[in-house]
Amino acid sequence: MRQFGKLLAKSALLGAVLTLSTGVQTRLGDFDQRVLAVHNEERAQMGVSPLAWDPDLADNAQEWAEHLARTGRFEHSPNRPGEPLEGENIWGGTVGAYAPESMVGLWIAEKQAFVKGVFPANSRTGRVQDVSHYTQLVWQQTRKVGCGMARGEREEIMVCRYSSPGNVLGRRPL
Repeated sequence: MRQFGKLLAKSALLGAVLTLSTGVQTRLGDFDQRVLAVHNEERAQMGVSPLAWDPDLADNAQEWAEHLARTGRFEHSPNRPGEPLEGENIWGGTVGAYAPESMVGLWIAEKQAFVKGVFPANSRTGRVQDVSHYTQLVWQQTRKVGCGMARGEREEIMVCRYSSPGNVLGRRPL
């Protein structure tokens, strides 16, 4: 039994060394940094200043993601009276199937329907919902983001919150 314990300890140490030396990470490892990086890569492509990670926004997003996972609902959070407005993007998908880059990537994919102009007239399809995740992500007045993840019975939920919020009627995203 004692040798089994030593073997287990060596295996754990070897796993940690391999992870550090090969750069292999778990699917959701470094979640905050990876989500922020994907946002900022797209913003840079559009000539928009980078976002900063905001832990308060992340806490709010985490709270709403857990609510959605617990209730099985998929809806935007209500504005809270007396509190600053926050923009919000919501993603839902198969448990364990998506990396953070893919989750944000689905919002970025809305770029194919995006046209420059005054919001909400920014969609080639004429449907604002075809571009509204993307416009929030690249909204030039937005400076901060924070995101959270939760696992429900049938899907994972990611919520990102933004300050200042985007998708303001009558304003240009870029």
